[in-house]
Amino acid sequence: MRVFICDDDVLMIEQLQKYTQSYFESNHIKCPELLSFTSGEALLSDKSEKDIVFLDIEMPGMNGIYVGNELKKTNKNVIIFVVTSYSEYLDEAMRFHVFRYLSKPLDKQRFFRNMKDALAYYNSISAKIPVETKQGVYSFPASQIIAIEAQGRRVIVHTARQSFDSVHNMEYWLKLLPENSFFRTHRSFIINFEHIVDFDRSTVHLSNQQITAYLTRRKYSTFKNAYLLYLESTR
Repeated sequence: MRVFICDDDVLMIEQLQKYTQSYFESNHIKCPELLSFTSGEALLSDKSEKDIVFLDIEMPGMNGIYVGNELKKTNKNVIIFVVTSYSEYLDEAMRFHVFRYLSKPLDKQRFFRNMKDALAYYNSISAKIPVETKQGVYSFPASQIIAIEAQGRRVIVHTARQSFDSVHNMEYWLKLLPENSFFRTHRSFIINFEHIVDFDRSTVHLSNQQITAYLTRRKYSTFKNAYLLYLESTR
């Protein structure tokens, strides 16, 4: 994991570094690599993978709104914290699915609570899931799994790249997949919230246009609430 800090205020960079190190130390977790930049241009010129980014909005040159949008184009799963004194930017920041909005001056306990949520989300999308087939075992990040589909006795794992026939049943997959990212909409479908395009009371359309999942009517309200909670957790 890599944590990036981008702020033109060196004192704010130091405080974010200190709070981040303190969080990991207090939880007895090895602190990830911390990288700091004082401008949006410098951050975007760094091509290494970015997992968590603390991003100031008001900076000379490229502002944080522009930088955040560019980061999301490169990696839609990057976790972005907007750190600013200016609440009027909140609506614009939400458009690129900022994970949390932290106001200056920083509150340490609020920072810790949000870092805990960020790590839980990071682990849910980066955890690798083994897919065992009769031909072999393949491994993918959970975020690449679009849906699990049962067709009679056949269980198909649909991923962003291709589909696989699993040797395991639906109950196995229901227990294995992260509860906050996946939902069993019907006895024949377990779907990934991340890949939902839209839904109605009977069907869920997914990013792979060849897959349309059934939605049991009695599950509609529970599903809708779980999906809205998921969306809230990724903003």
